[in-house]
Amino acid sequence: MSLDLGLNQRYLFPCPLCGQGLDVRETKKKKPYVVCDPCGLQLFVRNETGMGRLEQLVSDAEQRDIWARLEELQQQYQKKCPECGHKFWISPDRIKTSWVDGRFVGYRCPERGCQGVAAWDQDEK
Repeated sequence: MSLDLGLNQRYLFPCPLCGQGLDVRETKKKKPYVVCDPCGLQLFVRNETGMGRLEQLVSDAEQRDIWARLEELQQQYQKKCPECGHKFWISPDRIKTSWVDGRFVGYRCPERGCQGVAAWDQDEK
């Protein structure tokens, strides 16, 4: 793989589960991998074709400033439950409406047993 993973530059790859930028590391055999500790994900790239594709994705992410776009998407479409603090991506099946008049209330937390509802305009910070 021609991607220089030395100490002079940091390369990032998004976690496919949470979107967090992960450091691209090298194994002892000089093959790239990433680890997302919060999600428990480990991704190893073992052949030349995959290494080339990873290099292209990492390069494209830097050139197109994908990290700013991912941050914007997270702020807009990822909510935090006000009850349990769990972060989740919004989806149509999580929409909560008022049983009285049918108006939109927010998004239900997907955590089992949690009754929290995150409002659309809640401040994440």
